[in-house]
Amino acid sequence: MACKNGVGEEENMAAWLVGIKTLRIQPYQLPPLGPNDVKVKIIALGICGSDVHHYKNMRCANFIVKKPMVIGHECAGIIQDVGNQVNSLAIGDRVALEPGISCRRCNLCKQGRYNLCPEMKFFGSPPTNGSLANKVVHPANLCYKLPDNVSLEEGAMCEPLSVGVHACCRAEIGPETNILIMGAGPIGLIILLVARAFGVPRIVIADVDAIRLSIAKKLGADGTVEVSTDIQDLNDEVAKIQNAMGSRIDVTFDCVGFNKTMSTALYATRSGGKVCSIGLAQSEMTLNLTHAAAREVDVIGIFRYRNTWPLCIDMLSSGKIDVKPLITHRFGFSEEEVENAFKTSASGGNAIKVMFTLSEI
Repeated sequence: MACKNGVGEEENMAAWLVGIKTLRIQPYQLPPLGPNDVKVKIIALGICGSDVHHYKNMRCANFIVKKPMVIGHECAGIIQDVGNQVNSLAIGDRVALEPGISCRRCNLCKQGRYNLCPEMKFFGSPPTNGSLANKVVHPANLCYKLPDNVSLEEGAMCEPLSVGVHACCRAEIGPETNILIMGAGPIGLIILLVARAFGVPRIVIADVDAIRLSIAKKLGADGTVEVSTDIQDLNDEVAKIQNAMGSRIDVTFDCVGFNKTMSTALYATRSGGKVCSIGLAQSEMTLNLTHAAAREVDVIGIFRYRNTWPLCIDMLSSGKIDVKPLITHRFGFSEEEVENAFKTSASGGNAIKVMFTLSEI
């Protein structure tokens, strides 16, 4: 039975990361509702790879968890209250939440590149608490109303989908672009779906896991290549990848972020092509950039996203992209289920997107 606070409202509970592989469901006091804020009852939330890194290591790249933190950021829910200046949303609206709050004052924000804001407050990225909670308070302008034919689970998937959309836009892919994807995890598979929606004619995907590659094939990959973690296999695997493509590789997306995956991307991509670095598995990498530089292979950094939610919602609503097959596991919001969900997501294999249902609508 849920606890009640002094005014009769159920106490807000959240999943707190308190140590390595240790999560606890504990009370979470929300900030007061500002005039431009909304209070959202979270219904659906997906586990991201960065959440798993935090869970396993108390860090993701250079983002280090130094104190207990509410985890999670891929979410959607229902508006429960609105600030007195909010006119775009109403109580009862179903919304997908963009999790990052930028300062809107720095040069990067003014240039429209708000995803790079040095003062960004991002759900579940230390030290900012996340959204695996009964309720959150969030700016109304970062909550996007969902059409009737888009579910709340699909709304939560707008966050990882946004990574794919932003990466594909940065790489300027289209009907004349052949692409290689390193990593058949959730982001790699989303890049596959987005690239196809953008008109990419041929897509090859590489991974160490045969199960993941079989899923990629079912989702429409033209070719798959099983690779190893051994850097000594690099040259042979590059040849296999290029053979699987059967043509030039114009753009490679590294959705993993290891020395091996990035090196493979740099060597496999054609002269004058592009490599997009998305995965953050290693905080530092040692790479042979001379070979890439001599062939004018451009390396493009990808960090989160910007201005992507309207396009993501439109692609889901129109049926151009179907993310539902990516949701492979579902859990409730008890402490035991939260622990099991993170263990499932961390195990890889056939677990692609693990989704929480925090409460029934």
